Amino acid sequence: MEEKRNALPENAQRELAPGETYKPLLDADRKWAEVTPYSVLLGLLMVVLFSAAAAYLGLRVGQVFEAAIPIAIIAVGLTSALGKKDGLGQNVIIQSIGGCSGAVVAGAIFTLPAIYILGVEVDFVQMFLSSLLGGILGILFLIPFRKYFVSEMHGKYPFPEATATTQILVSGDGGGKDARILLVSGLVGGLYDFVVNTFGAWADTVSTTVVGIGQTIADKAKLVLKLNTGAAVLGLGYIVGLKYAFIICCGSFLVWLVIIPLMNLIWGGQVIDLMHTGVTQTIGQMAPEQIFKDYARHIGIGGIATAGIIGIIKSFGVIKSAVTLAVGEFGKKGSNAGAAPRTEQDLPMKTIVFGIVLTLLAVFAFFAFGGVVNNVWQALVGLVIVAIVSFLFTTVAANAIAIVGTNPVSGMTLMTLIIAALILVAVGLKGNAGMAAALIIGGVVCTALSVAGSFITDLKIGYWIGSTPKKQEGWKFLGVAVAAATVCGVMLVLNKTYGFVGDQALVAPQANAMAAVIQPMMNGGGAPWLLYGIGAVIAIVLTLMKVPALAFALGMFIPIDLNLPLLIGGAISWYVSTRSKDKAVNDARLNKGTLIASGFIAGGALMGVVSALLKFAQVDWFLSDWNTSWGEAVAIVPFLCIVIYMIRSSMKTKTE
Repeated sequence: MEEKRNALPENAQRELAPGETYKPLLDADRKWAEVTPYSVLLGLLMVVLFSAAAAYLGLRVGQVFEAAIPIAIIAVGLTSALGKKDGLGQNVIIQSIGGCSGAVVAGAIFTLPAIYILGVEVDFVQMFLSSLLGGILGILFLIPFRKYFVSEMHGKYPFPEATATTQILVSGDGGGKDARILLVSGLVGGLYDFVVNTFGAWADTVSTTVVGIGQTIADKAKLVLKLNTGAAVLGLGYIVGLKYAFIICCGSFLVWLVIIPLMNLIWGGQVIDLMHTGVTQTIGQMAPEQIFKDYARHIGIGGIATAGIIGIIKSFGVIKSAVTLAVGEFGKKGSNAGAAPRTEQDLPMKTIVFGIVLTLLAVFAFFAFGGVVNNVWQALVGLVIVAIVSFLFTTVAANAIAIVGTNPVSGMTLMTLIIAALILVAVGLKGNAGMAAALIIGGVVCTALSVAGSFITDLKIGYWIGSTPKKQEGWKFLGVAVAAATVCGVMLVLNKTYGFVGDQALVAPQANAMAAVIQPMMNGGGAPWLLYGIGAVIAIVLTLMKVPALAFALGMFIPIDLNLPLLIGGAISWYVSTRSKDKAVNDARLNKGTLIASGFIAGGALMGVVSALLKFAQVDWFLSDWNTSWGEAVAIVPFLCIVIYMIRSSMKTKTE
């Protein structure tokens, strides 16, 4: 009879005591069904379906959804309905392969449509190779850091998205009380977010401008606070925890309560066009949100980049050990990977090194002979940009996902585009050819970072459950290839059907932002180096003060309305886990709250897909007009209701 496992070990999400080890659900000494025809074929089917859906909706309505959680829910449901034995190991592979869809979609639609927007021609092969090679690099660059992120840093990073997905896979496999809690909270969170996003019963964001004095302060002093009222974001904050949520919000407070008002106070009457994009408004004429988008957000980008470089320097020992291992393997006739426990077996380092070399050679050939640049020298320059930026920012993407579950890939890609444009102009590549080259280079880097961030989530899920890492790693390449082909095919069809410019054009907000940056750069424009420099100084000072600079910089980059609910969720997790004098009771309450938070995230993600589909179908719900007049005023009431629900449900916990 198949053994059911319905809960992670007690030490799954806390730091281990000296001498303590973590034992996953699937025993390392036993072989489990993982890679089977069923898991691979279903995983690839999920890749095709969700790649097409995510690309279509992301470009058509501007709404990008995370595919990993819906795929996990489908995998659990199908495996249970079909009565598959040893379903847990297979579901990890299904989710891991299927998760390639969202990662590759984000990498592709953030950059490649900008080529069409700028009126430059590109073919399917160029787009496909950009996504494929970037995805492969993301996988290869991340694997040497797997043990550091998922094992050595056990309990130190919250891994919110991985936590939610793991809870779905484990509870679905075991059934029982945890599965019921996850189901009920998923229904509560999903229906709540669905009512907000689809029916417009109340606003999804509450702002201090809802009252007259708040609007006056926003207009005159550029001082505003905003709160997203979604259940999924609240659940994310609970899992992130109070420590990191507070640091992230401190970054937001610095930008929104200090920097933006100061910019208005000092330069309110001036027109500042740092990037020569044709800005005509003075700072004082802009709304706080516009000042954040055009100026303050770039401080966060500079902070993220600098924090990433500092992280690389701090992780020098990890990099050195990985390089030492690689060099050592080249001197051996065979690999000793089989000597390690099953749950610690990665692809051989020799394979990783050869893979990186071959992929970089393929990138060079693609640039030199694929019509991307004009000559071999420019191809070599493009290769250096891709190799260095992808390698450096891979750990930044992994760190961001581990801390807050959000990959700042758009900010890192924006900086990559600026760097690429400046260097390409310096080596004589300008105009349309230069824009196309910079965007394809940016597409490779963007996909690499997106895939790396997504993959660290898969590997953490596998670590908690007890999957074989090398199996996850090996089959991830196939998932990336299928996702790249699907996304680029959908993009070509959509361009021919709707186009990216004109009255009925596709929305493609991220790509339009990239195009707005790259066009002036290729025509003599500049970059906001002053703002990047301020962000860099902030990151360095924070590091010297022993404050996690990346978390703070993420707060400066991510809009405040998405950060404030993280703080509330983190405060709830602290509250429910500290009310009792009995540690066992506190731990039980915290764990139950984690299940509820995971349900909120899962329900919100799943219903987000439904809402996006209805939005595309132009369904006009009768509460839309009411929302405009009253939605924001009453939104705080239902939000308080789900806060109270989370607290009361978490506190109602008994320990055996």
